[in-house]
Amino acid sequence: MKKAALMLIILGCLAGLSFGRDGDIGLGIILGEPTGLSAKLWTGKTMAFDAGAAWSFVSGGFFQVHADFLFHNFDLFQVETGKMALYYGFGGRVKMADVTILSVRVPIGISYQFEKTAIELFLEIVPMLDIVPATEVGIGGGAGFRYYF
Repeated sequence: MKKAALMLIILGCLAGLSFGRDGDIGLGIILGEPTGLSAKLWTGKTMAFDAGAAWSFVSGGFFQVHADFLFHNFDLFQVETGKMALYYGFGGRVKMADVTILSVRVPIGISYQFEKTAIELFLEIVPMLDIVPATEVGIGGGAGFRYYF
């Protein structure tokens, strides 16, 4: 119950952070390791904040929240309609398992924004370095979509 309440609080705060432009806030889902809710807030033409609240179903299961700062390169892929970008960035994760684990994240992915609909598709891989309570390397990733408001 506490985990679900925390997730709703985080997404509610993200939804209130509008910069006054239409289409800056996207909400959706990510399927993979872990699986859950995803949010993205554009702060410029090529920069955005990304956050998630998700569950893992491996190693006994756990809940996590994460946030990343992302840079997008729209010049790498040429598509006939919409926009496609390679993105990369850095961020952090709080993993709530038997013990709370803090991690550094380095997401790398590809996103596609449709031209005539407010939907973004994405696919990402995320190397991670746990720093508290012990140092350990891990990897996550997934595919998902977001609808922009």
